[in-house]
Amino acid sequence: MSVWIETERLVMREFNVEDVDAVFEFGRSAEVGRYTMDRIIRSKDEAREIIEDIWLPEYRRYGYARYALVHKADQRVIGFCGLKYEPSLGAPDLGYRMLPEYWGQGLGREAAAAALHYGQNTLGLDAIMAEVVVDNEASRRILIGLGFHCVKTYELEGHQIERYLCERK
Repeated sequence: MSVWIETERLVMREFNVEDVDAVFEFGRSAEVGRYTMDRIIRSKDEAREIIEDIWLPEYRRYGYARYALVHKADQRVIGFCGLKYEPSLGAPDLGYRMLPEYWGQGLGREAAAAALHYGQNTLGLDAIMAEVVVDNEASRRILIGLGFHCVKTYELEGHQIERYLCERK
């Protein structure tokens, strides 16, 4: 197991094919997907494809991707957090998802702060982007609290999206 980031309550590590059930669980949740603009994962085969065809190649190509977010107290993969290189942005994008039963505990901020620190200080990334649906007030607060600032607002599929930037100082 490749552990990349560890916080008080979380471990972030590379996904592997053994995580297919967890990816299916958080990826099929309409509540998790409400603000993400991601497609809902409809089968374990789709979950496996995301791991094998997206995340694993991104680890090799960029040296980073979304990481499995493991809750230390119960050793459960509860979602993902990490950076993903977005060609359309020309920069890495900070993203996170987690099962609703873990919301409201500060875990999203804890994970996002650790991933941002890792990207800036370990990977040496100068600019990190993040996008959020305007209605997702919790994620907007996380990003602003971490020092991101809004650089663009646009509409996508009927949703107002804000694009944020955090530059290494």
